[in-house]
Amino acid sequence: MKIFVTGTRGIPNIPGGVEKHCQELYPLIAAMGHEVIVATRTPYVTVKEQEWSGVSLEHIFTPSQKHLEALVHTFLAITRARLLNVDIVHIHAVGPGLLVPFARLLGLKVVVTNHGPDYDRQKWGMVAKTILRLGEYLGGKFANEVIVISQVISEIITRRCKREQNLVYNGVSVPEKSINTYFLTQQSIIPGNYILAVARFVPEKGLLDLIKAFKYVRRSCQLVIAGDADHETEYSRKIKRMAAGDDRIILTGYVTGEGLNQVYSHAELFVMPSYHEGLPIALLEAMGYRLPVLVSDIPANKEVSLSPERFFRCGDIEELQEKIELLLEKGLSEKEQESYELQIHERYNWLKIAKQTVSVYNKIPLNHTAI
Repeated sequence: MKIFVTGTRGIPNIPGGVEKHCQELYPLIAAMGHEVIVATRTPYVTVKEQEWSGVSLEHIFTPSQKHLEALVHTFLAITRARLLNVDIVHIHAVGPGLLVPFARLLGLKVVVTNHGPDYDRQKWGMVAKTILRLGEYLGGKFANEVIVISQVISEIITRRCKREQNLVYNGVSVPEKSINTYFLTQQSIIPGNYILAVARFVPEKGLLDLIKAFKYVRRSCQLVIAGDADHETEYSRKIKRMAAGDDRIILTGYVTGEGLNQVYSHAELFVMPSYHEGLPIALLEAMGYRLPVLVSDIPANKEVSLSPERFFRCGDIEELQEKIELLLEKGLSEKEQESYELQIHERYNWLKIAKQTVSVYNKIPLNHTAI
């Protein structure tokens, strides 16, 4: 089967939840004997390789403008997919879903993965939110098959699009913890004595709430935030200004590979104060590292089975500060570790997810007749 993937910035090692999802998923599908082509967005690609881990890479022009990049890239990618005569076009995220009717009219068979209601993100204005809602509807209505990554998203598509979907969760690879600390030393991070957040610098990630809460934490420790902004905004600049005013707060920028492994391996507590998530890969990664976690009580986070004390009321800075102090002392119980391991094996296992995804492809009769 020849599968063309778009809706992502690309792989490998490009920051973002959808990007992490694709980086883990498609080498496994390629290893199952399928031909996989991933369309990348040129502004995010530092080395233009033609292949990575068995996956072919198509580097396609993209304007460096946040309101245009996804749509322009998806349009060009779909056109390229038609020229390549692929069996399946797999489109990720609701924004690119706007182009599903176009792909179908070209005679392409389309699978859409809905990673969450992006229109809930605080960075978008009313016009952008309306377009994203339309993308969710068109993708959900006209794709041959729809994949959703959480029960919350499934309920949205059932309500809005009146159709069945395929529930296939995000996954996590169980890592081997790093004993190295050279990256931490470079960043002036004290191993075993810091709170970790991993996120892009956008309002829905709640990082300003975390910084405000941390300033009241009485425990002597550091706050490490691994991430940055794709496009500099007043919000991202405010994060950097507030961090610059406190030498206990360290911003590492985007981190991948061994650096990210070290940052996770030596953290004392992982915190995710998000206002919006699809299914949070960073949280699953923290669980893979057997880290104590503290997350906001939004529906996507609550879909992960955690002890009640691991949640705080979203936006409640006082409760966030109190729970940080409580959980720094509590650590992670053996029972919680066993729960992590069971969930990762049964629900968030990438090999199972790859097989489930291919089974969705197999539901579609492979021909190239237009609707």
